[in-house]
Amino acid sequence: MGKKKSGPSKVSTSTTPQERKVAFKALKNEVTTHKKNGGMHPSPSINTLHRLEREGIVIWKSPITTIYYAFLESCHMLVEFLQALARRKLLLFLLSVATAALYYFYLTPGSHQPYFQFIEKKIVWWSWWVFLGILSSIGFGSGLHTFLLYLGPHIASVTLAAYECGSLNFPEPPYPEDIVCPDNGRGTAEITLWSIISKVRIESLLWGAGTALGELPPYFMARAARLSGEEPDDEEYKEFMALMNKGSNNQELSIWDRWKKRIELTVASVGFPGILLFASIPNPLFDLAGITCGHFLVPFWSFFGATLIGKAIVKMHLQMVTVIFAFSQHHVDHALKIIQQVPYVGVKIHEPFKDFLAKQRLALHRKPGSQHEVQDSSSWVQTGLQTLITGMILMFCLSLLNSLAQNYHKRIHSRV
Repeated sequence: MGKKKSGPSKVSTSTTPQERKVAFKALKNEVTTHKKNGGMHPSPSINTLHRLEREGIVIWKSPITTIYYAFLESCHMLVEFLQALARRKLLLFLLSVATAALYYFYLTPGSHQPYFQFIEKKIVWWSWWVFLGILSSIGFGSGLHTFLLYLGPHIASVTLAAYECGSLNFPEPPYPEDIVCPDNGRGTAEITLWSIISKVRIESLLWGAGTALGELPPYFMARAARLSGEEPDDEEYKEFMALMNKGSNNQELSIWDRWKKRIELTVASVGFPGILLFASIPNPLFDLAGITCGHFLVPFWSFFGATLIGKAIVKMHLQMVTVIFAFSQHHVDHALKIIQQVPYVGVKIHEPFKDFLAKQRLALHRKPGSQHEVQDSSSWVQTGLQTLITGMILMFCLSLLNSLAQNYHKRIHSRV
């Protein structure tokens, strides 16, 4: 009973306290490691591996695979479209009959031909602007803004031509594909802001309607994901959900994210007036409009009606006024004077810009159908603009190719 327990024996009398401390720490770390994950490194999920693999399918990393997958995805989309038509036999029959009848009358000579040509020209021209609006809204990740590439320059050309010709009665043809002054000389009517807006209103409204239509796919995707509870493999949707979860997880938000989240929550709670307000102004804080409204189950007509009115009517009139105001004759002359006063480079770039505008004005007075002399000029201003537009279109095409290839990769791995 009175026997005293002996303590643990020392390993070695020559071992220093520092060495024992190091050995103890190593043992502690080893035990802790085995306790946490059994000595095994955590492995990523299959979906994560597929996503990482999909991010590498781009034209500049895997050109052959990207082109091959994009071709297969295009074929798959074509087959799906044909199958959808085959399921609607009555609609397919009516479309076939209507197309055959229109094609017959289109080729048959007669007094109806001028009307057919007029309708064809209008449909092609109007569809072009709707298509550009959809491209600007969707973008396929390229950020292609067709307002800067097409609609803005078109409004600017009409504005410059109106002040140079003194009239908006441009001969048709070649307008709207090309602009020349009327043969009867300068008009006597006063060129006003409202008259120029009336000349380009239809193209602008159709482009704005196209941007509203481009918001529909993300709206339906987010709405279906919210109702089904399944998260789609979409980068914009994941960005939206990450933004929504930041505040709930007590993560610190940047000023930009804080305002962005506040605006999106306000729009979802207010509904039609909020959507109309933020769709009516160029607003980078509200770039996930379709996903936001779809996720919060905003009714379709509240979302689409407000988006259509805001983008096609309110915002487009603001943009038209801005472009027309900037390219009015006296503002252009004033801008040239400001350019000339820029230190070092002002004198060098003033003359090319002035020469470019002078040739543009001179080309407006040529006969309809004659060659555009400005197109043959060696102006570096025009060459630079054409190079910029060509580069942006090329980047858009590459982005579209990458998107098709990645969609096919996601499709074949979702079947597994």
